Amino acid sequence: MHAAVLSAFDAPPVYRDHPEPVAKGDNEMIVDVLAAGLHHLTRSKATGAHYSSTGALPLIPGADAVVRDQAGRLRYAALDDTTMGTFAERTVIDLRRSVPLPNDADPVRIAAAMNPGMSSWVALRRRVAFTAGQRVLIIGATGNAGRMAVQIAKLFGAAHVIAAGRDESRLAALTALGADETCTFDRIERAADVDVVIDYVWGEPAATAMIPMLTARADRAAPLTWIQIGSIGGATAPIPSVALRSARLQLVGSGIGSVPARDFIAELPALAAAVTEGAIDVRARAVPLADVERAWTTDADERLVLVP
Repeated sequence: MHAAVLSAFDAPPVYRDHPEPVAKGDNEMIVDVLAAGLHHLTRSKATGAHYSSTGALPLIPGADAVVRDQAGRLRYAALDDTTMGTFAERTVIDLRRSVPLPNDADPVRIAAAMNPGMSSWVALRRRVAFTAGQRVLIIGATGNAGRMAVQIAKLFGAAHVIAAGRDESRLAALTALGADETCTFDRIERAADVDVVIDYVWGEPAATAMIPMLTARADRAAPLTWIQIGSIGGATAPIPSVALRSARLQLVGSGIGSVPARDFIAELPALAAAVTEGAIDVRARAVPLADVERAWTTDADERLVLVP
């Protein structure tokens, strides 16, 4: 079979022949890969930068995919740490880490949406006691995951969603997806009176935003839960101690480890249904797996999805 094989952390994977995968456990199955998203998680795990990466080489990247099982049914599968990923014509999945998909599901849309959508979906469902009517701020809302977080927060009944980022033109487009308000980082105090922050940026930008937000809150004793998900602004954030003392601020992380795998899996069918029904807008572009070298370094607004 053909696969994308990564042999060095500082070079993109190469499309070439590769031995067929082998199922070893009772719950494992060889499946045909139909569509696999090229996510930030995939890149960072493959290059050893993500905290869950094994750092083993060579490997076939790919953390998840839409696949066809041996009975001909569509499934979405999320892989555990492995060197046999989904950027291949076939791979091996653990059936316990997969869910059947609706017959009319679009493999490319599902592959594009599940990983970025899962971040905010699981955070609001499993990491905080989110209730309809609460106000939500999305920091880093112009990225694929942030863009979906705006829609998911509204889907869950958020009364007011504020989208924050740097690019005003890209922020403006989010009102059509449900954002009630937008703001740039230099006007972050406008988002002071929210109940939940979903943060895809972290680093210096997040630390700098906290004090203006907390200072401007009408009631500093009102709970504010800050959910840290992504770190495109930096792996560490120099949060001043006064941020934790001057307001009822709770910092919570959401990701692999803080949320058990079983909880992720439990949420997948509902997310897949929302995507299939059109409740969540998805920007996806299918790319042949043979073009993986070029796609690996492409910075696109759409989510790139590799199709064998």
